[in-house]
Amino acid sequence: MNIRVAQGDITGRIRSIVDDLRSLEGPLLPILHEIQEQFGYVPQEALPVISEELNLSRAEVHGVVTFYHDYRDHPAGRHVLKLCRAEACQSMGGDALAERIKALLGIDFHQTTLDGSVTLEPVYCLGLCACAPAAMLDGEVHGRVDGELAAELVAEARR
Repeated sequence: MNIRVAQGDITGRIRSIVDDLRSLEGPLLPILHEIQEQFGYVPQEALPVISEELNLSRAEVHGVVTFYHDYRDHPAGRHVLKLCRAEACQSMGGDALAERIKALLGIDFHQTTLDGSVTLEPVYCLGLCACAPAAMLDGEVHGRVDGELAAELVAEARR
């Protein structure tokens, strides 16, 4: 969804999300997912609110946010391109593919193009080991990604 929210509204919005989901068993991950869905990332302002409301230390909340690769601490681009970095994909040319895509986009992993169109992220398995190397653009998985398909994915993401 990636809604831009005024700074003063962030804390209130986060408290509302926590209130809605706190009754779940193990509510931290669902709360973080909903915050990222609403804001496009997990704002730093969320950590003390979550820790207070769930009676967790800030370190515990921070540890969960930084442990899982899908949580961002800043907004992503309009499109997210994920490249598999697992061994099967690496053995089938994943390193060369990553370098080609980085060059096409002019960015490295965990960065967003200057125009805000694409964020490039590494992932450590997309479940397409038999179709390596694999990539995911905006949730759609692609297998056997070669130079031609890489260029098509980048062009699609740049639109």
